[in-house]
Amino acid sequence: MLNKLSLYPNDYYNYLKDRKAAYRQQKETLKQQIKDVYHELNGAIGYRMICDLLNRKGIQCSYGTVYSYMREIGIKAIVRRKKKPYIKGYQHHIFDNLLGQNFTAAKPNQVWCTDFTYLSLKNGSKRYNCSIIDLYDRSIIASLNSKWIDSNLAIETLEVALEANPVRDELILHSDQGSQYASRDFNAYCANNEITQSMSRAGNPYDNAPMERFYNTLKTEFVYQYSFETDEDLNQGIYEYIFDWYNHRRPHSYNGGKTPFEMRHSN
Repeated sequence: MLNKLSLYPNDYYNYLKDRKAAYRQQKETLKQQIKDVYHELNGAIGYRMICDLLNRKGIQCSYGTVYSYMREIGIKAIVRRKKKPYIKGYQHHIFDNLLGQNFTAAKPNQVWCTDFTYLSLKNGSKRYNCSIIDLYDRSIIASLNSKWIDSNLAIETLEVALEANPVRDELILHSDQGSQYASRDFNAYCANNEITQSMSRAGNPYDNAPMERFYNTLKTEFVYQYSFETDEDLNQGIYEYIFDWYNHRRPHSYNGGKTPFEMRHSN
């Protein structure tokens, strides 16, 4: 066969060796690029996110290739901490669940979700975060930290969101049935601003899944990777993670690989 192609055997096998050398070099280059992204983000992201980020840089690769190379390198994403099981408590009626786990919105500032989570300083003292997410593009439109988890924090966070995102049409704000969102002060603030409240069923985290997912991502990719000496350190770190990385530079699967910022400004 080689003679029919007018090729000498040595030339043919040298050609194969050159091809293998080029492939090995290309493979090692991609492995290094994978490691660079992985270590840049403290190992907090998996192969899909790494692949998306590399593709955004013009480095063509597939999920399967990145997954395979990560196994060869011996690196993997940090396993997200499992949440403690929820104990279903007494189910009391406050506001109807208007979403029914349909976490979509046709346009910005139509449906927002909100929730609280706890954070810790290096000395072990607790801090609390309240954030609000827009279901249209999964952007975080407000996020505040406080020493107290109360209705004041919920109201102040909502104030920030409304100042930055003027609402012209009907707005639904979805939350759990926490006392902060069920308080008279918070209910009155929503009513005065013509905001319709919606609430999850008691003890059902899936009814507010976008907030659960966001907080899981925030803690896995950022909070668990650092220790914070002061409130200023914590506040600055959370602000930079959310309003620089999460909203503007981190591709989101819900947006088809676009960042929340790109999604909001794509139309």
